Amino acid sequence: MSDTKDGGGSRPSGDNAPQHVTTVFADGDVPDHLTDMSGDEAALAALGYKQEFKREFSAWTSFAVSFAVMGLLPSIATTMWYGIGYAGPAANTWGWLVSVVFILCIAASMAELASSMPTSGGLYYSAAVLAGPKYGPFAAWVTGWSNWFVQVTGAPSVNWGGASMILAAASIVNPSYIPTSYQTFLLTSFIMILHACISSMPTLWIARFNSVGTTINILALIATIIIIPTTTNNVPKFQPSSVAWSIENFTDWPDGVAVLMSFLSICWTMSGYDAPFHLAEECSNAAVASPRAIIMTAASGSVFGFILNTLIAYTITDIKAVIDTDLGQPWAAYLVQVLPQKAALTVLALTIVCAFSMGQGCMVAASRVCFAYARDDCFGVISKPLKRVNKYTKTPVNAVWFNTFVGILLLLLIFGGTAISAIFSIGAIAAFVAFSIPIFIKIAFVRNKFRRGPWHLGPFSLPIGALGVAFVLVILPFFNFPQANGANLTPQNMNWTSLVYGAPMLFVIIWFFVDAHKWFKGPKINIAHHMHGISIEGIDVSQKKQVDVETGSSSKGSTTPNLASDIDSDDDEIENTPYSESHIN
Repeated sequence: MSDTKDGGGSRPSGDNAPQHVTTVFADGDVPDHLTDMSGDEAALAALGYKQEFKREFSAWTSFAVSFAVMGLLPSIATTMWYGIGYAGPAANTWGWLVSVVFILCIAASMAELASSMPTSGGLYYSAAVLAGPKYGPFAAWVTGWSNWFVQVTGAPSVNWGGASMILAAASIVNPSYIPTSYQTFLLTSFIMILHACISSMPTLWIARFNSVGTTINILALIATIIIIPTTTNNVPKFQPSSVAWSIENFTDWPDGVAVLMSFLSICWTMSGYDAPFHLAEECSNAAVASPRAIIMTAASGSVFGFILNTLIAYTITDIKAVIDTDLGQPWAAYLVQVLPQKAALTVLALTIVCAFSMGQGCMVAASRVCFAYARDDCFGVISKPLKRVNKYTKTPVNAVWFNTFVGILLLLLIFGGTAISAIFSIGAIAAFVAFSIPIFIKIAFVRNKFRRGPWHLGPFSLPIGALGVAFVLVILPFFNFPQANGANLTPQNMNWTSLVYGAPMLFVIIWFFVDAHKWFKGPKINIAHHMHGISIEGIDVSQKKQVDVETGSSSKGSTTPNLASDIDSDDDEIENTPYSESHIN
């Protein structure tokens, strides 16, 4: 991994000058007429967009949002059904270790893309650039919709978990109280509305809120890791290693399948690290700060997550009782099982606070994704209001409330019993489909001709990307498996993920081929710009071809990335074309 720096595109130094920005441009590779911009503004202009947000996020505050979105403590608490509830303690111990190795590969490959193309469109923009003009619109369409599905299900799934924990706490205090689906729905919807209000605030306020939330998340996680082993009323305190690292299969499938199914919990928990990518247009020094925030989130989540999951595996005494609890929330049942009531309520309260912060982080990330896709008319006729930036807060307020409305509609799945679990499966499947598409295109077609940003993986880029994509291809089918099969399978315990995710994805794919391909051309260019042909990574440029600034056309008559099929041809010069083409050497 490498960070390289230069000053291309930065304003002159002075008392009021911004901090040095590490640019995505190679030396001298600055768009004409944009030299008076900061490095971040010029990089965004070269990507085809004008600066609309204030750049008030840093690497730390971007990490704060993504760590809040990942929300280790509430994520692990909310998804116990799909981890230890499928494969027993093994899902929390060696299952976590195996899966996070590959998840870190995906995160590293994503960070490389974020450094190369730091824009709110994120994976969607990357897919379009790498696939080229022929296949780029379709790649962006599928990536964008899949990523929006995970974003729009993030806040309702987290807030449903948080609301369930609040009601479970009431049940612990008053054992005669049993929460109803109606109460859970109303409480979750109320939390959604609170998060929408916070997410509609100015960027600096949101950044500060998430910094505080992340600090609380980290402290609460550490406190939980300390409280459980020191306060547990188990005798003995810990299960033997032979139990904590063993498979206890609670499915009707073979042990190996049960373990692969349990990766759902891990993948859902470890999927928030893409948030810095979507916040890149609000981040200073985005070409380095955003990838660093991605790696910081994935690495810290892997370590802390393993510690907490291992602690659960060593202290839980009756998994079946935890999963089938009348409290309606397995984390609450686990805490009551291993801790005195006051300690259990303390940890549960900390988890609820973290869940609130996590849900708000999910709302922020989802609104930026929605805005970026609407900016390119991905949502068809409703794109116009969604791509408006509020003139007072300078944030995409319309996108925030649109996602909130859709999220509350999804919460109606609460009344379908186990159907609500589909929003967790969607979160994992949709996220890793979106993560993998641009990475797959890069390693399969673009390969070493990918134009790197200042943060990159060097010679390890292709093998790391290949490992991540291979992992996704293996595990995703198992996330559609129901826990029961054969005669035990009923509509009540069916896994509805394939329908809840598959039907909308099938619809948008059909929509693309029937109509959307006529008007959706992928990420748009809304600033006339061009780049100097220069020497990049040792490739000499013998000619510099002029781009018409008004039309955006080059001497080749194209402003779009090279076709994937053209990438294999020898290309010893970088065309004087928009930034999107220059990502492929």
